[in-house]
Amino acid sequence: MISGFCIPLSKGFFVFKNIIMYRIVPGWSSTAEEVETRLHDHPFVACGASQEKSVGWIEPRGVDHGPLLEVVAGQWVLKLMTETRALPASVVNRKAQERAAQIEATTGRKPGKKETRDLKDDIRLELLPMAFTKLSSTWVWIDRAANLLVMDASSQARADELVTLLVQCLPGLALALVNTQTSPSAAMAEWLVSMEAPQGFSVDRECELKAADESKAVVRYARHRLDTDEVKQHIEGGKMPTRLALTWNDRVSFVLTEGLQLKKVAFLDVVFEGASASKDDGFDADVTIATGELQQALPVLLEALGGEMQA
Repeated sequence: MISGFCIPLSKGFFVFKNIIMYRIVPGWSSTAEEVETRLHDHPFVACGASQEKSVGWIEPRGVDHGPLLEVVAGQWVLKLMTETRALPASVVNRKAQERAAQIEATTGRKPGKKETRDLKDDIRLELLPMAFTKLSSTWVWIDRAANLLVMDASSQARADELVTLLVQCLPGLALALVNTQTSPSAAMAEWLVSMEAPQGFSVDRECELKAADESKAVVRYARHRLDTDEVKQHIEGGKMPTRLALTWNDRVSFVLTEGLQLKKVAFLDVVFEGASASKDDGFDADVTIATGELQQALPVLLEALGGEMQA
């Protein structure tokens, strides 16, 4: 059945907004204590005056000098912090053009490509200490029993960067993206055409359809019924779903993408009913509840996509 949209509610101590899933390749046997030790080799340190980017691990619980790996109800939780200095390329290019014009005015020659690159490098170093910095963090959840690693990464590029750091930090760790027998795009098309969501799920009111031909035409629906002939006609005309909003068991809502990423993940109000609002135990409660819900929802989603593709 295709349903209406559910309004999400989350407590905010520990909630995934995005999900990219990896399988931990069998053979990695590090203990929590060993991982904790390794993470301390790569702690987060704020950007230096001339540093464009800094990446490192911080305390998931937010307590100074606390552990970098939290183990809650058997689940491992890490948090990566990234700081970048915002230095617009347009500013660097403008300054470089001004200096190149000065050089040409005083010497009569126009700087070549190499000299222009050197000018930009010098200007970047001069301006970096004055640039504003931006902080962003990424949650990582490791389910050792299921050999599953889940990260709250908003893009594959961000996930790739995090995977590289994890593999560098943790000897023996190898990760493989989760892939399914049926592509998300094909499965979403079937659900929309049949107007029947997979068992345990309901289809919500958000969808994106994209043409595969050279036109690359895109149709987006927001807060719109999807059980209509119009949607079916778009799909039958060659436009395939690239995003579709779903809710699992009236408990977890998200937008499934063609790349098997989950966006706009939200735990509905029923999930946190009865959970303490105390700041002292909010982190443990959120980790336990959120990972518990995802431990149930993710396997059901993968099964709805035909099960995992074996390597």
